[in-house]
Amino acid sequence: MTASSPAPLVIGHRGASGYRPEHTASAYRLAFELGADAVEPDIVATSDGVLVVRHENEISTTTDVADRPEFAARRTTKTVDGVRLTGWFTEDFTWAELATLRCRERLPKIRPSNVAHDNTEPILRLRDVLAIVDERSVAQIRPLRVVVEIKHDHYFRQLGLDLVELLLAELQATGWADRPEQLIIEAFELGALSRLREAGVRARLVFLAERIGSPADEVAAHEANHGYKARSYAWFRSNEGLDLLATVVDGISVAKWNIIRLNALGRATGTSDLVQRAHDRGLLVYTWTLRPENRFLNLRFQTSVHGAEWGDWRGEFALVLASGVDGIFVDHPDIALAARKERP
Repeated sequence: MTASSPAPLVIGHRGASGYRPEHTASAYRLAFELGADAVEPDIVATSDGVLVVRHENEISTTTDVADRPEFAARRTTKTVDGVRLTGWFTEDFTWAELATLRCRERLPKIRPSNVAHDNTEPILRLRDVLAIVDERSVAQIRPLRVVVEIKHDHYFRQLGLDLVELLLAELQATGWADRPEQLIIEAFELGALSRLREAGVRARLVFLAERIGSPADEVAAHEANHGYKARSYAWFRSNEGLDLLATVVDGISVAKWNIIRLNALGRATGTSDLVQRAHDRGLLVYTWTLRPENRFLNLRFQTSVHGAEWGDWRGEFALVLASGVDGIFVDHPDIALAARKERP
Protein backbone atom coordinates (compact mmCIF):
# COMPACT_ATOMS: atom_id res chain seq x y z
CA MET A 1 0.00 0.00 0.00
CA THR A 2 1.09 3.58 -0.49
CA ALA A 3 1.62 6.04 2.33
CA SER A 4 -1.76 7.61 1.50
CA SER A 5 -3.47 4.22 1.65
CA PRO A 6 -2.05 2.21 4.58
CA ALA A 7 -2.90 -1.44 4.94
CA PRO A 8 -5.48 -2.71 4.97
CA LEU A 9 -7.27 -0.90 2.17
CA VAL A 10 -10.70 0.25 3.40
CA ILE A 11 -13.23 -0.39 0.63
CA GLY A 12 -16.73 1.07 0.77
CA HIS A 13 -18.90 -1.96 0.01
CA ARG A 14 -21.36 -0.68 -2.63
CA GLY A 15 -20.53 2.74 -1.21
CA ALA A 16 -21.28 3.62 2.42
CA SER A 17 -24.18 1.18 2.34
CA GLY A 18 -24.53 1.21 6.11
CA TYR A 19 -25.77 4.78 5.88
CA ARG A 20 -27.44 5.05 2.46
CA PRO A 21 -29.16 2.62 0.06
CA GLU A 22 -26.42 0.68 -1.70
CA HIS A 23 -25.06 1.64 -5.11
CA THR A 24 -26.44 5.18 -4.99
CA ALA A 25 -24.49 8.32 -5.78
CA SER A 26 -24.93 9.52 -2.19
CA ALA A 27 -23.59 6.19 -0.86
CA TYR A 28 -20.45 6.44 -3.00
CA ARG A 29 -19.80 10.10 -2.19
CA LEU A 30 -20.38 9.51 1.51
CA ALA A 31 -17.94 6.58 1.51
CA PHE A 32 -15.18 8.89 0.36
CA GLU A 33 -16.26 11.67 2.70
CA LEU A 34 -15.90 9.18 5.55
CA GLY A 35 -12.37 8.35 4.41
CA ALA A 36 -12.66 5.18 2.33
CA ASP A 37 -9.69 4.41 0.10
CA ALA A 38 -11.90 2.75 -2.53
CA VAL A 39 -15.48 1.85 -3.38
CA GLU A 40 -16.89 -1.33 -4.85
CA PRO A 41 -19.53 -1.27 -7.61
CA ASP A 42 -21.02 -4.57 -8.81
CA ILE A 43 -21.72 -4.61 -12.55
CA VAL A 44 -24.46 -6.29 -14.56
CA ALA A 45 -25.80 -5.49 -18.02
CA THR A 46 -28.91 -4.13 -19.71
CA SER A 47 -30.42 -5.55 -22.87
CA ASP A 48 -28.62 -2.88 -24.89
CA GLY A 49 -25.22 -3.60 -23.35
CA VAL A 50 -24.94 -0.84 -20.77
CA LEU A 51 -23.08 -1.72 -17.57
CA VAL A 52 -25.23 -0.78 -14.60
CA VAL A 53 -24.39 -0.96 -10.93
CA ARG A 54 -26.54 -3.42 -8.98
CA HIS A 55 -25.69 -6.14 -6.46
CA GLU A 56 -27.62 -8.62 -8.62
CA ASN A 57 -29.33 -8.59 -11.99
CA GLU A 58 -32.61 -9.29 -10.15
CA ILE A 59 -33.68 -5.85 -8.91
CA SER A 60 -37.00 -6.20 -7.07
CA THR A 61 -35.48 -5.72 -3.60
CA THR A 62 -33.30 -2.71 -4.43
CA THR A 63 -35.53 -0.61 -6.71
CA ASP A 64 -39.15 0.46 -7.08
CA VAL A 65 -39.66 -1.73 -10.16
CA ALA A 66 -42.38 -3.82 -8.48
CA ASP A 67 -44.49 -0.68 -8.05
CA ARG A 68 -44.21 0.37 -11.67
CA PRO A 69 -47.28 -0.87 -13.58
CA GLU A 70 -45.64 -0.26 -16.95
CA PHE A 71 -43.11 -2.98 -16.11
CA ALA A 72 -45.46 -5.50 -14.48
CA ALA A 73 -45.29 -7.84 -17.49
CA ARG A 74 -41.50 -8.07 -17.17
CA ARG A 75 -41.76 -10.10 -13.96
CA THR A 76 -40.46 -13.57 -14.68
CA THR A 77 -38.62 -16.58 -13.26
CA LYS A 78 -35.07 -17.45 -14.26
CA THR A 79 -32.23 -19.65 -13.10
CA VAL A 80 -29.08 -17.62 -12.52
CA ASP A 81 -25.93 -19.57 -11.71
CA GLY A 82 -28.01 -22.48 -10.48
CA VAL A 83 -30.38 -20.40 -8.35
CA ARG A 84 -34.03 -20.07 -9.33
CA LEU A 85 -35.24 -16.48 -8.94
CA THR A 86 -38.49 -14.68 -9.61
CA GLY A 87 -38.54 -10.95 -10.20
CA TRP A 88 -37.30 -8.34 -12.63
CA PHE A 89 -33.92 -8.63 -14.34
CA THR A 90 -31.65 -5.94 -15.74
CA GLU A 91 -31.10 -7.81 -19.00
CA ASP A 92 -34.81 -7.45 -19.79
CA PHE A 93 -34.60 -3.64 -19.74
CA THR A 94 -32.87 -1.03 -21.84
CA TRP A 95 -30.77 1.55 -20.04
CA ALA A 96 -33.36 4.22 -20.84
CA GLU A 97 -35.97 2.14 -19.01
CA LEU A 98 -33.81 1.35 -16.01
CA ALA A 99 -32.89 5.01 -15.70
CA THR A 100 -36.50 5.75 -14.74
CA LEU A 101 -36.33 3.50 -11.66
CA ARG A 102 -35.36 4.63 -8.17
CA CYS A 103 -33.23 2.85 -5.58
CA ARG A 104 -34.38 1.38 -2.28
CA GLU A 105 -32.73 0.04 0.87
CA ARG A 106 -32.02 -3.70 0.57
CA LEU A 107 -32.08 -4.36 4.34
CA PRO A 108 -34.93 -2.19 5.66
CA LYS A 109 -35.38 -4.11 8.93
CA ILE A 110 -31.69 -3.96 9.77
CA ARG A 111 -31.15 -0.39 8.56
CA PRO A 112 -34.50 1.41 8.91
CA SER A 113 -32.89 4.86 8.87
CA ASN A 114 -31.77 4.22 5.29
CA VAL A 115 -35.39 3.79 4.22
CA ALA A 116 -35.80 7.56 4.49
CA HIS A 117 -33.67 7.78 1.34
CA ASP A 118 -35.80 5.34 -0.68
CA ASN A 119 -37.05 6.46 -4.10
CA THR A 120 -34.83 9.55 -4.16
CA GLU A 121 -31.95 8.42 -6.39
CA PRO A 122 -31.69 6.70 -9.77
CA ILE A 123 -29.76 3.59 -10.74
CA LEU A 124 -26.18 4.35 -11.78
CA ARG A 125 -24.08 3.15 -14.66
CA LEU A 126 -20.50 2.10 -14.06
CA ARG A 127 -19.36 5.25 -15.81
CA ASP A 128 -21.31 7.32 -13.29
CA VAL A 129 -19.43 5.69 -10.41
CA LEU A 130 -16.09 6.20 -12.14
CA ALA A 131 -16.96 9.88 -12.56
CA ILE A 132 -17.65 10.12 -8.81
CA VAL A 133 -14.27 8.54 -8.06
CA ASP A 134 -12.65 11.11 -10.34
CA GLU A 135 -14.59 13.94 -8.70
CA ARG A 136 -13.65 12.91 -5.17
CA SER A 137 -10.02 12.23 -6.12
CA VAL A 138 -9.71 15.83 -7.24
CA ALA A 139 -11.49 17.12 -4.14
CA GLN A 140 -9.33 15.06 -1.75
CA ILE A 141 -6.10 15.53 -3.72
CA ARG A 142 -5.34 11.81 -3.69
CA PRO A 143 -5.88 9.00 -6.20
CA LEU A 144 -8.91 7.11 -4.92
CA ARG A 145 -9.58 3.58 -6.12
CA VAL A 146 -12.43 1.51 -7.47
CA VAL A 147 -12.99 -2.23 -7.10
CA VAL A 148 -15.21 -3.36 -9.98
CA GLU A 149 -16.96 -6.67 -9.37
CA ILE A 150 -18.12 -8.62 -12.42
CA LYS A 151 -21.35 -10.47 -11.60
CA HIS A 152 -22.58 -13.63 -13.35
CA ASP A 153 -20.10 -13.55 -16.23
CA HIS A 154 -20.99 -16.99 -17.65
CA TYR A 155 -24.72 -16.33 -17.35
CA PHE A 156 -24.52 -13.07 -19.28
CA ARG A 157 -22.26 -14.58 -21.95
CA GLN A 158 -24.95 -17.16 -22.62
CA LEU A 159 -27.28 -14.23 -23.34
CA GLY A 160 -24.82 -12.68 -25.78
CA LEU A 161 -23.70 -10.01 -23.30
CA ASP A 162 -19.96 -10.32 -22.62
CA LEU A 163 -19.28 -8.34 -19.45
CA VAL A 164 -15.52 -8.54 -19.98
CA GLU A 165 -15.74 -6.96 -23.42
CA LEU A 166 -18.22 -4.37 -22.19
CA LEU A 167 -15.97 -3.52 -19.25
CA LEU A 168 -12.88 -3.15 -21.41
CA ALA A 169 -14.78 -0.78 -23.71
CA GLU A 170 -16.08 1.20 -20.74
CA LEU A 171 -12.64 1.59 -19.22
CA GLN A 172 -11.32 2.86 -22.54
CA ALA A 173 -14.19 5.30 -23.00
CA THR A 174 -13.90 6.75 -19.50
CA GLY A 175 -10.13 7.12 -19.35
CA TRP A 176 -9.72 4.33 -16.80
CA ALA A 177 -7.89 1.88 -19.08
CA ASP A 178 -4.49 3.20 -18.00
CA ARG A 179 -4.82 3.55 -14.23
CA PRO A 180 -3.35 0.35 -12.79
CA GLU A 181 -2.77 1.94 -9.38
CA GLN A 182 -6.43 2.90 -9.01
CA LEU A 183 -8.26 0.01 -10.66
CA ILE A 184 -9.03 -3.38 -9.11
CA ILE A 185 -11.28 -5.91 -10.86
CA GLU A 186 -12.73 -8.95 -9.14
CA ALA A 187 -14.95 -11.87 -10.10
CA PHE A 188 -16.18 -15.20 -8.74
CA GLU A 189 -15.28 -16.82 -12.08
CA LEU A 190 -11.61 -17.29 -12.94
CA GLY A 191 -12.46 -17.42 -16.63
CA ALA A 192 -13.49 -13.75 -16.62
CA LEU A 193 -10.26 -12.73 -14.94
CA SER A 194 -8.19 -14.87 -17.31
CA ARG A 195 -9.81 -13.15 -20.30
CA LEU A 196 -9.04 -9.76 -18.81
CA ARG A 197 -5.42 -10.78 -18.28
CA GLU A 198 -5.17 -12.06 -21.85
CA ALA A 199 -6.62 -8.76 -23.10
CA GLY A 200 -3.81 -6.92 -21.33
CA VAL A 201 -6.00 -5.02 -18.88
CA ARG A 202 -4.01 -2.72 -16.61
CA ALA A 203 -5.54 -3.47 -13.24
CA ARG A 204 -5.09 -5.58 -10.16
CA LEU A 205 -7.11 -8.79 -10.64
CA VAL A 206 -8.71 -10.52 -7.65
CA PHE A 207 -10.47 -13.88 -7.51
CA LEU A 208 -13.55 -13.99 -5.29
CA ALA A 209 -14.14 -17.25 -3.44
CA GLU A 210 -17.47 -18.09 -1.82
CA ARG A 211 -17.49 -20.22 1.33
CA ILE A 212 -19.12 -23.20 -0.38
CA GLY A 213 -19.94 -24.43 -3.88
CA SER A 214 -18.12 -24.01 -7.17
CA PRO A 215 -17.77 -21.11 -9.61
CA ALA A 216 -20.46 -20.97 -12.29
CA ASP A 217 -17.94 -21.36 -15.11
CA GLU A 218 -16.52 -24.48 -13.42
CA VAL A 219 -20.01 -25.98 -13.16
CA ALA A 220 -20.68 -25.14 -16.81
CA ALA A 221 -17.42 -26.80 -17.87
CA HIS A 222 -18.43 -29.95 -16.02
CA GLU A 223 -21.90 -29.96 -17.60
CA ALA A 224 -20.33 -29.60 -21.05
CA ASN A 225 -17.78 -32.32 -20.36
CA HIS A 226 -18.60 -34.80 -17.60
CA GLY A 227 -14.99 -35.92 -17.67
CA TYR A 228 -14.06 -32.54 -16.21
CA LYS A 229 -14.48 -32.19 -12.45
CA ALA A 230 -15.61 -28.73 -11.34
CA ARG A 231 -13.16 -27.21 -8.89
CA SER A 232 -14.75 -25.90 -5.72
CA TYR A 233 -14.12 -22.59 -3.99
CA ALA A 234 -12.60 -24.61 -1.14
CA TRP A 235 -10.13 -26.12 -3.62
CA PHE A 236 -9.08 -22.65 -4.74
CA ARG A 237 -8.26 -21.85 -1.10
CA SER A 238 -6.08 -24.97 -0.82
CA ASN A 239 -2.34 -24.78 -1.39
CA GLU A 240 -2.78 -26.28 -4.85
CA GLY A 241 -5.50 -23.81 -5.69
CA LEU A 242 -3.50 -20.85 -4.43
CA ASP A 243 -0.55 -22.03 -6.52
CA LEU A 244 -2.77 -21.88 -9.61
CA LEU A 245 -4.27 -18.52 -8.71
CA ALA A 246 -0.81 -17.02 -8.29
CA THR A 247 -0.20 -17.62 -12.01
CA VAL A 248 -3.36 -15.80 -13.10
CA VAL A 249 -4.40 -13.13 -10.58
CA ASP A 250 -2.91 -10.72 -8.06
CA GLY A 251 -5.08 -11.58 -5.11
CA ILE A 252 -7.94 -13.51 -3.58
CA SER A 253 -11.01 -12.15 -1.79
CA VAL A 254 -12.77 -14.36 0.73
CA ALA A 255 -15.62 -14.23 3.23
CA LYS A 256 -14.48 -13.19 6.69
CA TRP A 257 -15.56 -16.64 7.89
CA ASN A 258 -12.60 -18.08 5.99
CA ILE A 259 -10.32 -15.72 7.95
CA ILE A 260 -11.86 -16.31 11.39
CA ARG A 261 -11.13 -19.64 13.09
CA LEU A 262 -14.12 -21.12 14.95
CA ASN A 263 -14.48 -23.66 17.73
CA ALA A 264 -17.05 -26.47 17.80
CA LEU A 265 -19.68 -24.05 19.12
CA GLY A 266 -19.13 -21.61 16.27
CA ARG A 267 -17.39 -19.00 18.41
CA ALA A 268 -14.34 -17.16 17.07
CA THR A 269 -11.09 -18.29 18.65
CA GLY A 270 -8.53 -16.69 16.36
CA THR A 271 -7.61 -16.53 12.69
CA SER A 272 -6.89 -19.18 10.08
CA ASP A 273 -3.63 -19.55 8.16
CA LEU A 274 -5.23 -18.57 4.82
CA VAL A 275 -3.75 -15.07 4.71
CA GLN A 276 -0.25 -16.32 5.40
CA ARG A 277 -0.51 -19.13 2.84
CA ALA A 278 -1.70 -16.67 0.19
CA HIS A 279 0.99 -14.13 1.09
CA ASP A 280 3.62 -16.87 0.81
CA ARG A 281 2.59 -17.16 -2.85
CA GLY A 282 2.64 -13.43 -3.51
CA LEU A 283 -1.15 -13.06 -3.43
CA LEU A 284 -2.97 -10.18 -1.78
CA VAL A 285 -5.92 -11.08 0.44
CA TYR A 286 -9.14 -9.08 0.76
CA THR A 287 -12.10 -10.04 2.92
CA TRP A 288 -15.82 -9.25 3.12
CA THR A 289 -17.96 -7.96 4.67
CA LEU A 290 -17.22 -6.30 8.02
CA ARG A 291 -20.45 -4.97 9.54
CA PRO A 292 -21.29 -3.83 13.08
CA GLU A 293 -24.83 -5.19 13.47
CA ASN A 294 -25.32 -8.25 15.68
CA ARG A 295 -26.93 -10.11 12.80
CA PHE A 296 -23.63 -10.11 10.91
CA LEU A 297 -21.19 -10.63 13.80
CA ASN A 298 -19.77 -13.90 15.05
CA LEU A 299 -21.43 -15.26 18.19
CA ARG A 300 -18.46 -14.20 20.30
CA PHE A 301 -19.06 -10.56 19.40
CA GLN A 302 -22.86 -10.41 19.49
CA THR A 303 -24.17 -8.38 22.41
CA SER A 304 -27.91 -9.05 22.13
CA VAL A 305 -30.50 -11.02 20.19
CA HIS A 306 -31.55 -7.88 18.35
CA GLY A 307 -30.02 -8.22 14.91
CA ALA A 308 -30.16 -4.52 14.03
CA GLU A 309 -28.32 -3.39 17.16
CA TRP A 310 -24.58 -2.89 16.98
CA GLY A 311 -22.55 -5.47 18.83
CA ASP A 312 -18.86 -5.66 19.68
CA TRP A 313 -17.78 -4.77 16.18
CA ARG A 314 -14.44 -3.48 17.48
CA GLY A 315 -13.57 -6.95 18.71
CA GLU A 316 -14.41 -8.67 15.44
CA PHE A 317 -12.79 -5.99 13.27
CA ALA A 318 -9.60 -6.18 15.36
CA LEU A 319 -9.51 -9.96 15.02
CA VAL A 320 -9.81 -9.79 11.22
CA LEU A 321 -7.20 -7.04 10.95
CA ALA A 322 -4.80 -9.11 13.06
CA SER A 323 -4.77 -11.73 10.30
CA GLY A 324 -2.78 -9.35 8.09
CA VAL A 325 -5.38 -8.91 5.34
CA ASP A 326 -4.59 -6.35 2.65
CA GLY A 327 -8.12 -5.03 2.15
CA ILE A 328 -11.48 -5.04 3.94
CA PHE A 329 -14.92 -4.50 2.45
CA VAL A 330 -17.07 -2.49 4.85
CA ASP A 331 -20.52 -0.89 4.92
CA HIS A 332 -19.42 1.81 7.40
CA PRO A 333 -16.03 3.18 6.30
CA ASP A 334 -15.67 5.51 9.29
CA ILE A 335 -15.65 2.77 11.91
CA ALA A 336 -13.34 0.62 9.77
CA LEU A 337 -10.88 3.48 9.65
CA ALA A 338 -11.15 3.80 13.42
CA ALA A 339 -10.36 0.09 13.76
CA ARG A 340 -7.40 0.44 11.40
CA LYS A 341 -6.09 3.34 13.43
CA GLU A 342 -6.39 1.33 16.64
CA ARG A 343 -4.57 -1.66 15.17
CA PRO A 344 -1.40 -2.41 17.20
